[in-house]
Amino acid sequence: MPLASAHSRSRLAARLMLVGSAFCFGLMAILARKLTQPAMGFTPGHLAVLRFTVGAAVSLGAFAAIPGLYRPTNHRLLVARGLSGGAVVVLYFYALARIPAGEAGILYNMFPVLATVMSLFFFKERPTIHLWLAILAASLGVGLVLGQGHAGFGFGPGQWAALGAALFAATSANAIRAVRHTDNAATIFFFFCLAGLPVVLPFALSAWPGGLLPWALAILMSLLAFGGQILMAQAYGALSIPEAAAWLQLLPIVQYLLAVPLLGERATAAGLAGVLVTVAGVVYATAMGHRR
Repeated sequence: MPLASAHSRSRLAARLMLVGSAFCFGLMAILARKLTQPAMGFTPGHLAVLRFTVGAAVSLGAFAAIPGLYRPTNHRLLVARGLSGGAVVVLYFYALARIPAGEAGILYNMFPVLATVMSLFFFKERPTIHLWLAILAASLGVGLVLGQGHAGFGFGPGQWAALGAALFAATSANAIRAVRHTDNAATIFFFFCLAGLPVVLPFALSAWPGGLLPWALAILMSLLAFGGQILMAQAYGALSIPEAAAWLQLLPIVQYLLAVPLLGERATAAGLAGVLVTVAGVVYATAMGHRR
């Protein structure tokens, strides 16, 4: 009985970590959207470089404090994950600079479905009817979000950037799944920052802004991104992948709702319905998309 009770507490703690992770990533996106407005002066490239630099610095501090934590083994996959992660960050920040945070979040949140489709080829899994139904549902949700308040269905650079970020995020997810057999989460995150930095540096060559407030918010944004990654990695130790993925679908909801009071973005019935439908589709795909 004590063992079962301890296991139950561990699962509860993991679920709370995923709630915290969703909040961290959601608030990170809100700050990124705010920081890329003309009044603040940061570009998506600036924020991407800052996020990787802060992440690498915190990782080096952790490696110095905990001997043996840094144990790279599969360098090829670690670097591949970092390169695709760099593309994710710069594309997502670009999307946040161009379109509302809620819309960017719902498009980016297509990546679990895309990752599932990719895994069918990378890991030789066959598609199920559940997967195709989930993709249809998620696509319908995206259509509801994109159609809110518009006369027609439009797709601009911001929307394409968010979908591009989702595609690279799906690639990263499969790379992480493969490399986790040989390397720990801390080492993977460090290579994410290290290999991703050269990808985003060319987008940060313009003049950097000044001012105490913009820089304080930018550092906070980077720390929130780090916190979201760590909480998510910790939670995966106690939960199954389908259950953890289901809880991670809180992210687009948190991001969509936070954008209303913090950025003044308008929530509509169609937009909220789109969030819920897409989340339901992604959760369904993650839980039922693979054959047992």
